[in-house]
Amino acid sequence: MTPVITELGTLLSSMTPVLDRVDYVFVSVPADHPGGLQLSAEALLQFRETEGITFVVPVVEAIKLGVPFEFSCRRISLMVYSSLSAVGFLAVICSELAKAGISVNPVSAYHHDHLFVPAVQADEAMTVLRRIATE
Repeated sequence: MTPVITELGTLLSSMTPVLDRVDYVFVSVPADHPGGLQLSAEALLQFRETEGITFVVPVVEAIKLGVPFEFSCRRISLMVYSSLSAVGFLAVICSELAKAGISVNPVSAYHHDHLFVPAVQADEAMTVLRRIATE
């Protein structure tokens, strides 16, 4: 098993951002929606809320299923084995992206952190992230 990193400076200098070229969107449907199973099968991410289930799916899947969607985005994976208990890693990254006028929806998974940024600003976000890693 790969050791996870908790030290902030090491996390920042060790991350290698990787841009996914797929356009994703956020979709929310009631738990009993007939397309929910199909969305689940295609989802990169799903999260259950009181109001319904949120899915992050490729935009082509949302269009194919005819469900309304928001936030055309790209995923950037921060390829560093960050600990789920690391303090401040995403705070620094989100703050720097905010300074650049880039919204971000971060997701921490077991092995890596992932950022969903507006598709039209994905390359700009990559520039910011590369700068953070070299400072």
